[in-house]
Amino acid sequence: MTSLTYRDAGVDIETGDALVDAIKPLAKSTARSGVMGGLGGFGALFDLKAAGYTDPVLVSATDGVGTKLRLAIDTGYHDAVGIDLVAMCVNDLVVQGAEPLFFLDYFATGKLDIAQAKSVISGIAEGCRQAGSALVGGETAEMPGMYAKDDYDLAGFSVGAAERDALLPRDDVRAGDVLLGLASSGVHSNGFSLVRRILETTNQGVHTPAPFAAGTTVGQALLAPTRIYVKSVLALHKAKLLKAAAHITGGGIVGNLPRVLPQGTVGVVDATSWDPAPVFAWLAQTGGVVPEEMLRVFNCGIGMILVVAPDDVETAIALLTEGGESVSRIGRIDAGADAEAEPEVRMENLSPRWPAA
Repeated sequence: MTSLTYRDAGVDIETGDALVDAIKPLAKSTARSGVMGGLGGFGALFDLKAAGYTDPVLVSATDGVGTKLRLAIDTGYHDAVGIDLVAMCVNDLVVQGAEPLFFLDYFATGKLDIAQAKSVISGIAEGCRQAGSALVGGETAEMPGMYAKDDYDLAGFSVGAAERDALLPRDDVRAGDVLLGLASSGVHSNGFSLVRRILETTNQGVHTPAPFAAGTTVGQALLAPTRIYVKSVLALHKAKLLKAAAHITGGGIVGNLPRVLPQGTVGVVDATSWDPAPVFAWLAQTGGVVPEEMLRVFNCGIGMILVVAPDDVETAIALLTEGGESVSRIGRIDAGADAEAEPEVRMENLSPRWPAA
């Protein structure tokens, strides 16, 4: 009988070890206070006291990148989805008032390609640097028979902390507060099953020039990484100007803003109060997507909504702008007819935003 090896079965341990060696400098570049040890242990250690916390509450989040990965695989551009992976997790942490402390990733593939995997993890490290989070470990799984040779999947896991008395949303969110919108960098990482369907029905290839972004291809433009809002939102929170925040992901504004509003309130949003990137009008018009569906699937140009008191609006906008954000005053909080009703969102001037849809 012929002696079989793990390599014969499609798994190369040496290649996996080579990848670990290749990514150690990437992980090291994300080091921050509180990290204990480096890559290679069975678990990662983190010292909350060394990170400066006295009465911390841990906050955790996990997410993936979804079918945006298909575009990355088809185009060969893998760096951006690593940033996406971090962004989808850390943006969920910061809206609860938490500082992202450390991050772990899960990378699964049919056949491990060191260059491809290093490119993805390089993006993950960049996302961690943008968020001030340490990349402390992860898992690389070579799984022949589960994935095609060049395909891969990603999952991310982020842990953050907030002082117990600094968690969001605050309990003083009320009617009369103002809604500020932070611009998104594009489609981010939600709705790509619809994006890909629109590309298929229009025979639009990922390598053709993008009609909505001069000088780049459709694939490159759609792969623009999710914006990471951590540092600017934390700065506003530390200045005690932030009452609540909502990360606008799957479900859009109408699905995510109510999650941080109190009972008996209505978030009123003027859809003409900001200028979304041209990609959204292109998706609506090319796919014949009606405004209500656009708003339910995509962020539509707003990646984060912040709730501030009326008297703090100008100071908040100045601080956020200084932090590199593009800020729009997009609405307000009204009192609903029933004080016990679940919070909701009312969109104003929605149809004029995408009249051709």
